[in-house]
Amino acid sequence: MMLSSYRTLGLALGVGASLGFASSPASAAWEPTRPVEIVVPAGTGGGADQMARTIQGIITKHNLMKQPLVVVNKAGGAGGEGFLDVKGSAGNPHKLVITLSNLFTTPLGTGIPFSHKDLTPVAMMALDEFILWVNADSPYKSVKDYIEAVKAKPGEFKMGGTGSKQEDQIITVAIEKASNTKFTYIPYRGGGEVAVQLVGKHVDSTVNNPIEAVAQWRGGAVRPLCVFDAKPLPYKDVVADGKSWGDIPTCKSQGLDVEYVMLRGFFTSPKATKEQVDYYVDVFKKVRETPEWQSLMKDGAFNQTMMVGPEYSAWVDNEQKRHQALMKDAGFLAAPQ
Repeated sequence: MMLSSYRTLGLALGVGASLGFASSPASAAWEPTRPVEIVVPAGTGGGADQMARTIQGIITKHNLMKQPLVVVNKAGGAGGEGFLDVKGSAGNPHKLVITLSNLFTTPLGTGIPFSHKDLTPVAMMALDEFILWVNADSPYKSVKDYIEAVKAKPGEFKMGGTGSKQEDQIITVAIEKASNTKFTYIPYRGGGEVAVQLVGKHVDSTVNNPIEAVAQWRGGAVRPLCVFDAKPLPYKDVVADGKSWGDIPTCKSQGLDVEYVMLRGFFTSPKATKEQVDYYVDVFKKVRETPEWQSLMKDGAFNQTMMVGPEYSAWVDNEQKRHQALMKDAGFLAAPQ
């Protein structure tokens, strides 16, 4: 089962003085005039929250903006609270939202009056991966071991994930269909909480993003079985158990034919101007050049693809169509679409 898919200011200064005009400095381009808010439409500790707070720290440390950046979590309604907040802030470019797959799944699964087209696209910062994790104390050392155990006790194994009818549950349903198994899916508010539940043995497995479970892997509390990508991850430095991210086999190579990667990107409020979008794109490009960003990418095993402008918009439009098909196939649509 295949689930992956895949920026002039004109200046006329030469005759300005003779015509009595004051010359305008090149620095007159738009920039924020008050604090900028990053809305995280998910709980604390998850991948989107960690990326937003890392970017906040980078911008502060390297003085990339004159105004402060404030991170605000608005996870209510599967992230709908955050998206509706930004949608309702038309003409306010001092508001950003970091997106994940709930950009698509939340309106499709809940019917809330929101679409990605209500917002202004800024930039894709990366694509995030998903990994099948089990508790390190469990006897399961391979995908085959785990799936056979789940098959033997249909519905008894608990899969923990972020939210209902969102990416984690979409992947869970895909696993069930690809392997003829049945899980009991347990939703939580964010990936950080999901990781804690697996460590505490309240669930048997998760499909958390790498950044959401890397601390627990380093601590010897969880074990990765496979990555839901078409090819192994490119990171070769040892992370835990003498293994790197690149040592984790793809799920497909282990007989579990499921692939899925997720957007980590930014939008801003409706009616934002090109100058306002360009400002943020420039800031994000500077963020990506810092060692702190590179450390986040390595720790979280991210696909480092960046997109802006029409390319980004077209990618998002395609993902909308893909998720509509996935949600329909899983029976998760709020109403006929």
